Amino acid sequence: MIPTRQTENGKREVILSAHDITVAFGNNVVLDNLDLDVYRGEILGFVGGSGTGKSVLMRSILRLIPRQHGTIRILGEDYDQVDEAKRIELDMRLGVLFQHGALFSALTVRENIQVPMREYLDLPRSLMDELAELKVAMVGLAPDAVDKYPSELSGGMIKRAALARALALDPDLVFLDEPTSGLDPIGAAEFDDLIAQLRDTLGLTVYMVTHDLDSLFSVCDRVAVLGQKRVLVEGTIEDMLEFDDPWVQSYFKGKRARMIPDRDSEQAAKTHYVSGTRFPSGQKSETI
Repeated sequence: MIPTRQTENGKREVILSAHDITVAFGNNVVLDNLDLDVYRGEILGFVGGSGTGKSVLMRSILRLIPRQHGTIRILGEDYDQVDEAKRIELDMRLGVLFQHGALFSALTVRENIQVPMREYLDLPRSLMDELAELKVAMVGLAPDAVDKYPSELSGGMIKRAALARALALDPDLVFLDEPTSGLDPIGAAEFDDLIAQLRDTLGLTVYMVTHDLDSLFSVCDRVAVLGQKRVLVEGTIEDMLEFDDPWVQSYFKGKRARMIPDRDSEQAAKTHYVSGTRFPSGQKSETI
């Protein structure tokens, strides 16, 4: 893992800041004065109960749904106050993978990846083709996948193709909405590894909405928990285990929870699991 970048005064660099965010649909307030910072170079796991507003916050940050109050700062810029040219510049530095991929069914993988290029850049067709093929290779798809349609892809291939599109413009910050949902345990573990490798190789910052405990334990540097319309707690897995809240305790210490590895021993890389979770190839689960 690469260290989060620090500013001149020694503080971690905030790449995304959501402050005092309120989102409501009619009389239903989903988020109320929520605050959250995301630091450059980290993989942040964002969790919460179903219907608490995890995807709502992500879509609000991306200006896909309106918010009633609050400020979003991306790369130090107030997203609402910048002019149109600056907003386009900021948009080009963001990538998004939606929960079910959201690929255009009438377009090939190549054409799907080229959608952001066509929207923001003026590139010759040949160069866009080369870039699309590069992104396909980057996410671990076979070369022939580039000319397949979404209907010809497996669930795991759709996730990877959608990730390739999210990386089309070489973003600084990538939003992943439930990236391992619907994948089998092996495919989910491989996707987690891919995210970590891309972060380390490209220097990405990753905002990951997830329910997957294995993702939280294996690749996330920090976790933020949404509850009661705000961020209840944020920090390491150790912080989650120590936080005195019934839902957080049930989530991280329940029947499907995992033991935290001994980070101070040479076995720290070997993860210990309780029953009901996946485990990496070559390792056996340990039932507590």
